[in-house]
Amino acid sequence: MIKETKFMLKNLIYILTLKKIPILSWSSEYEFNLKPKKKTIFYLIFGLILFGIGEALLITANIGVSPWFVLHQGLALKTGYTIGITTFIVSISVLLLWFPLKQKPGIGTILNAIFISVVIDLSLFILPYPEELLFQIFQVFIGIFIIGIGSGYYLAANLGPGPRDGLMTGINKQTNQSITLIRTFLELSAVGIGFYLGGIVGIGTIIYAFGIGFSVSLGLFLIGEFYK
Repeated sequence: MIKETKFMLKNLIYILTLKKIPILSWSSEYEFNLKPKKKTIFYLIFGLILFGIGEALLITANIGVSPWFVLHQGLALKTGYTIGITTFIVSISVLLLWFPLKQKPGIGTILNAIFISVVIDLSLFILPYPEELLFQIFQVFIGIFIIGIGSGYYLAANLGPGPRDGLMTGINKQTNQSITLIRTFLELSAVGIGFYLGGIVGIGTIIYAFGIGFSVSLGLFLIGEFYK
């Protein structure tokens, strides 16, 4: 029992302090790779599908939008622009931050936008819409876990992250801080600014902001351990 506890504690500390995305046998050698292995493409797409399902679970839980959506919402209220326009503005702004961080795009960056959007739209028709708070919170945790696993697959493919994940990996490369810390900082910053601007924050938003960093690190850890 003591050995198991120490083993679990050791792994927990490792996950919390994880600083590197694992390089696996199926990972692309570089991000801007137009002819990756079929296995790499498979895991990339599989990860993006999981990511989209996880995002959809958060939406159908209906107890709070994601931190970045709170930012988009707050900007829309302050500027008078639509949510779509403010989402586009934030996405472009995040991509511009890639340059000083030396983060490179790839086909995964493009497929990220396509697959996640399509999967979310399709999933909304088949996922549950719980009405009791306990089940809603449980669904948020499940969604965050699935997003973490999906992130592990598609980031390990090394074919280019999405805009916000690229911000996370770019800062990670420049500072060598843990992925959990960086992702949590980014999400809390987004929700904090969004809330200040008038965006609406729910229970699900707070859970996501504090939980997604650990979930992504957990996903990378599990992928690195079991999908070499």
